Amino acid sequence: MQIRAAILEQSGLPAPYAQSKPLRIAEVELAGPGQGEVLVKVMAAGLCHSDLSVIDGNRPRPLPMALGHEAAGIVEALGPGVEGLAVGDHVVFVFVPSCGSCPCCSDGRPALCIPGAAANGAGTLLSGERRLFERDLAVNHHLGVSAFAQYATVSHHSLVRIDRALPFEHAALFGCAVLTGVGAVFNAAAVRPGDKVAVIGLGGVGMAALLGARAAGAEQIVAIDLSREKLDLALSMGATDVFQASAEGVVDAVKDATDGGVDHAIELAGSGAALQTGYHIVRRGGQLTTGGLPGPSTSFAIPPVNLVAEEKTVRGSYLGSCVPSRDIPRFVRLYQRGLLPVDRLLSETMSLEAINAGFDKLRQGELLRGVVVMEH
Repeated sequence: MQIRAAILEQSGLPAPYAQSKPLRIAEVELAGPGQGEVLVKVMAAGLCHSDLSVIDGNRPRPLPMALGHEAAGIVEALGPGVEGLAVGDHVVFVFVPSCGSCPCCSDGRPALCIPGAAANGAGTLLSGERRLFERDLAVNHHLGVSAFAQYATVSHHSLVRIDRALPFEHAALFGCAVLTGVGAVFNAAAVRPGDKVAVIGLGGVGMAALLGARAAGAEQIVAIDLSREKLDLALSMGATDVFQASAEGVVDAVKDATDGGVDHAIELAGSGAALQTGYHIVRRGGQLTTGGLPGPSTSFAIPPVNLVAEEKTVRGSYLGSCVPSRDIPRFVRLYQRGLLPVDRLLSETMSLEAINAGFDKLRQGELLRGVVVMEH
């Protein structure tokens, strides 16, 4: 079938993207679902820094590639061997397809699926196939999804069924921002009621983590970012204390405000400086959790004596360390009960044609989440 999709042919074009237009809206051929695959009508897809990092070249991917990984839609057709889904189901896409049988999946950690990671790196679906073509040339898939398109063919392992009452522009956010941010709080950090939590980096994922910390019952929620506007927004969303990341003495200021440091620092800015700040604001015996995905050459220093003597923990969290089939419905229920106001992450909606300008806004920090609403 012929569909319209946003195709990236060259990374690293100069901003503003509204002028250089790295994403070209093209008519491409989408093949139907093969074994274990599903055809989904994409209804809404969010703009995320993981897309932006491919556009600007910080995360090299095989090109050309149809971008987009945070989305929701409606099941249109099922390939052979698909169980648990039906035509008409509303679904959220998951950007790591999990095979269910590799050592990581068997250990209950599907976000670390070995075949899933290999397929994502190669630009294929979990099967190793590509279902997008332009002029008979294959187009790579972004994270097994390629959601900046009217339709997507994906592995059934990339989908989680959701309540049909959920608006698509909100449902899309559960596939990345909510899974990554809220999951980091509940799963990786395991925040408990009464804990002191710091969130560093207040993009869409960071703000989701802030909402998650509030839902988890954190007593004190410290928000840290470079943007004064985002800090003000964080206060309105449940932060108890805010600090500008660039302020002199920010580490000492946070430790003073939290009586020696936080129980959990959750770094979602994707920078070495943010990691450094997070490590030093954690109390003795506390934990730094990072899910920010900085550039591959980024590093930060940990003083080993301090690490040992203060028994701090540093751990990564990919996809919020989630089991998507368990956690997406759980987080949706929290949203529906008013305990996790995910709708506040939505900054604006836009058409597919406005996507390059939308990424300019994301790059400049003007959006938490912009969402493309598809026209069919």
